[in-house]
Amino acid sequence: MSEQEAAKASAGEAAPERVLAALGEVIRAVSRSGFDLSEVLQTIVRSAVELSSADFGNILRFEEEGGYYRIVAYAGEVRQAYWDLVANRPYQRGRGTLVGRTLLEKRPVHIVDILEDTDYEAWELQRASDFRTILGIPMVRDEEVLGVFVVWRTRVDPFTDRQISLLSTFADQAVLAIDNLRLFQTVERQRRELARFAPQVAVLLSKEGGEEILAGHRREITAMFADLRGFTSFAESAEPEEVLGVLREYHAAVGEIVVRNGGTVEHFAGDGLMAFFNDPDQIPDHQLVAVRSALEIRNRFDALAAGWRKRGYDLGLGIGLAVGFASLGRIGFEGRFDYGAVGNVVILASRLSDAAAPGEILVSQRLNASVADSVPTEALDEVTLKGFSRPVPVYRVA
Repeated sequence: MSEQEAAKASAGEAAPERVLAALGEVIRAVSRSGFDLSEVLQTIVRSAVELSSADFGNILRFEEEGGYYRIVAYAGEVRQAYWDLVANRPYQRGRGTLVGRTLLEKRPVHIVDILEDTDYEAWELQRASDFRTILGIPMVRDEEVLGVFVVWRTRVDPFTDRQISLLSTFADQAVLAIDNLRLFQTVERQRRELARFAPQVAVLLSKEGGEEILAGHRREITAMFADLRGFTSFAESAEPEEVLGVLREYHAAVGEIVVRNGGTVEHFAGDGLMAFFNDPDQIPDHQLVAVRSALEIRNRFDALAAGWRKRGYDLGLGIGLAVGFASLGRIGFEGRFDYGAVGNVVILASRLSDAAAPGEILVSQRLNASVADSVPTEALDEVTLKGFSRPVPVYRVA
């Protein structure tokens, strides 16, 4: 880093292209290492230290086996005496250490001069490393603190608001890397070469006749499509990490509901989702299960959208469902297989999703006939849908 770049970083003026380049490096690390978490976290902390002009930084992650937070990645030079002190230090919530205070408050903790802090108690750590200005940022998913991101300077030199915001973004990226690893490991346990988002499909490999089902078969399913409204304008105006954060929350919520109710997530495509019910696991009353899942998704999305609106993001969700027969089986190529459905029922559900206004759940005539006794619906005017030669009867779930 040049002296001019270092000065800008110290003043909180890290160029946007440098930030994007650092985020790109993190993404490449994930791709190159096959979710080697240690490498990804090392890349994150190295980029964070460089962009904030810190002297040292480390990431502590909660280790369930030991029951304490342990350093899993770092960048910068520090004396061996420091490592001797922190190797197995059991940090607890409290104001006596920066890590403990960050765990306690669950927000960034910025101590401008540690020598002036009356609550600090771990002076052996300070003497071993000589830090003066120190910053701790919690790595939080929901209410769970997965770890702590720590950076410091050996001089009294406060971190700027912009630097704190930038480092918070890197802490969020660390959480995303941990979550990605969890997802990857879960799917690998289920079955490596099969669909990432269809865990029940993997069971077919160990069942008699499973390979025949994977090769292709025909069955009645209820297909579901869900798409975000307002996502294009949001993606054009928001920062890349904000877009990723919203998609992560949306995918996690919708995917969890579908799988929990026995459905199969065929794919996520940016702001869209395709799922189906009644295959490979057969579900009694799959039509009703699918519609109730859509209602649950809408309710969950409303809660997410309320939080996004507070941050200035106005997003809606449109859902379309249809029931009918489809051809199902393994699709893809060696090394990357998914489990998919093909047929007019899939196309109809997709077009209904396109026609749905924010907050609407639109269902086909046949699906409405199956669920009308259990779920209140209302008939709408027939709609001309792309790919269909005649107007299609449409019903809205109240």
